[in-house]
Amino acid sequence: MEFQLAFIGAGNMAEAIARGILASGIFTAPQMIACDPNAARRQVFQTQLAIRAIESTSEAATLASRILLAVKPQKIDEALGELQGAIKPHTPVLSIVAAITTGFIEGQLIAKAPRLIRIMPNTPMLAGAGASGLCAGKLATPEDMALAERIFGSCGLAVRVEERLMDAVTSLSGSGPAYVFYLAEAMAAAGVRQGLPPDIAAQLARQTIIGAGALLAQSTDDVPTLRQKVTSPGGFTQAAVQAFEQGDLEGLVARAMDSALQRGKELSR
Repeated sequence: MEFQLAFIGAGNMAEAIARGILASGIFTAPQMIACDPNAARRQVFQTQLAIRAIESTSEAATLASRILLAVKPQKIDEALGELQGAIKPHTPVLSIVAAITTGFIEGQLIAKAPRLIRIMPNTPMLAGAGASGLCAGKLATPEDMALAERIFGSCGLAVRVEERLMDAVTSLSGSGPAYVFYLAEAMAAAGVRQGLPPDIAAQLARQTIIGAGALLAQSTDDVPTLRQKVTSPGGFTQAAVQAFEQGDLEGLVARAMDSALQRGKELSR
């Protein structure tokens, strides 16, 4: 039996993708296989998702018509070494390995000429609300890209970008959840300083972020309009926004994202 998709790596992100695929009906559980050296992760795929899970990368790759490469960046050389002798020529390969370019993977698998799609997802995929940037390698077909969009669209938003912009995608949406969590931490800490009990401050900060995100998702207004609707002239919120402006929040965010972008370029292979 040939599987439609093999997960090379069965971590949390691979699990989120698998759940999206199953929920949207792109593939069924018997059409997929996963591999991972960690027995606990294999158990999750087998017992919770009913997806066959094995230890061997080469065996999983041999059995599948498509590959989803979901290993950690430090494991990429080992994974590609095993794939080199296992995959069929022109196999579609979807890679979510951070900082690893299509050119690097194509060069390592040059004898097999893979049809490569590179994807930068983010952790809200675990809640079915991810944001992913996708770019095609040299040999990827329109059908390959369309399938990748369906797969990652099943877990949130999927957008096409040029590969030269993938570090910018990482800086914005890849790292972006941490920025939002940092803001929630800062809001809760400020609430405590103003007298709120820590648990109440944490609950209010968390729900405020959740609620603002839900409003962003549901409203037809753009972001500046939503902000303006909350900011009554001369009110509490305007005083806070003015403090943000005086502290150059926009510039701080830009500098932070520039730092992330530069680090991405340093780590890129």
